[in-house]
Amino acid sequence: MTQPVSRRTVLQGLSTAVALPWLESMGPMTSWAAEASPAKAATAPNRLAFLYVPNGKNMADWTPATEGSAFELTPILEPLAPVKDDVTILTGLTADGARPHGDGGGDHARALAAFLTGAHPVKTDGTDIRNGISVDQVAASRIGDQTRLASLEIGCEAGAMAGNCDSGYSCVYSSTMAWRSATQPLPKEVNPKLVFERLFGSGGNADRVQRDKLRKSVLDFVREDSRDLQAKVSMNDQRKLDEYFSSIRDIEQRIERATHLPEVKAPDYPVPAGIPKDFPDHVKLMCDLLVLAFQADVTRVSTFVFTNEGSNRAYPFVGVSEGHHDLSHHGNDAKKKEKIRDINKFHVSQLSYLLQKLKAIPEGDGTLLDHCLIAYGSANSDGNAHNHDNLPILLAGKGGGTVQSGRHLVYQKETPLSNLWLSMLERVDVKLPFLGDSTGALQNLMS
Repeated sequence: MTQPVSRRTVLQGLSTAVALPWLESMGPMTSWAAEASPAKAATAPNRLAFLYVPNGKNMADWTPATEGSAFELTPILEPLAPVKDDVTILTGLTADGARPHGDGGGDHARALAAFLTGAHPVKTDGTDIRNGISVDQVAASRIGDQTRLASLEIGCEAGAMAGNCDSGYSCVYSSTMAWRSATQPLPKEVNPKLVFERLFGSGGNADRVQRDKLRKSVLDFVREDSRDLQAKVSMNDQRKLDEYFSSIRDIEQRIERATHLPEVKAPDYPVPAGIPKDFPDHVKLMCDLLVLAFQADVTRVSTFVFTNEGSNRAYPFVGVSEGHHDLSHHGNDAKKKEKIRDINKFHVSQLSYLLQKLKAIPEGDGTLLDHCLIAYGSANSDGNAHNHDNLPILLAGKGGGTVQSGRHLVYQKETPLSNLWLSMLERVDVKLPFLGDSTGALQNLMS
């Protein structure tokens, strides 16, 4: 007979704390999902993630032709075929805060700043920045005390936190998605090694140096605790712990290999700082860390900026040598739009990788993905037009049985994107009267 295990249990050693994944032995969770659908009461907590890609989409290759569950995947969405039943395409949503409202240029900076806040950022390249609190930080302020980290902010492109980056807007607006308050942006971490240490290493610099010097894994420091714990839990939980520790070991080894790889000769386009140097590997590694963070219940809230808004990164690994931002001003040139489609499709392929990893992890009455809500998209629609309505937005996961996925939903024109954020907050037991420009929770997520 197994013994109950506390949800706050961690494995410790040498100033290292490894949080546990959600285990059957921890008992059922209570949540808004149970109230909304008692027959499908959640047995694990819901997690929220917000993923951003810049410069809009080639919308003709993004938007499905039909509504409902019979929709067909478009060229950009094709990589989602293995998880089609787990995603919901949302058409018709608007980020009004990203519009000029008399402030002229700066659509890229406004887009990222307004995406999660629903606010119109103050135009300045000085220190008097002002935006709004972002949905992830609303969630973190309400449920962050239930996990070791209230939230996790990651990305794959470094960005300045000061200076003029877009027509008089501070660089902080175009590189930062999370805002703890109207004047407090939260910078993202782009170095996988530092993200890993934040998730699993609680010691100071001296402890990190000692760990590196001894070339020991985090797992080496908690081996004895692990043995004691495995004697107390069910066979299913023992298997889950084995899979979880294997995932941690794999990521440690990949980070270690990346650290010792020779420097790659810099191409003639801007590339972000970070490890590894190969961009697709960088994105996948960050995806794996996000999966681990949710699996271990280190945090239940995360933001992930693939690249900064207005990024001019090139994508030679998909045959695109020109900069992304330059191509987004395609002027309806068919060849440029094809290259934008290929960039968009690459981004979606990375999303698919993340979703498949989450779906492969059993949890509670389903999978880890079943207990997530992953929002993906941009606050720019057509990068050439710089419009902020009819946005390319996708929601993945089932939110503990509170979202009927596998559909294309079309909303009335000018429906605020912030309405989706209210709906996601409800599914982690956070109810707000409004957020930014919201007018109420988004309807029809359950048929």
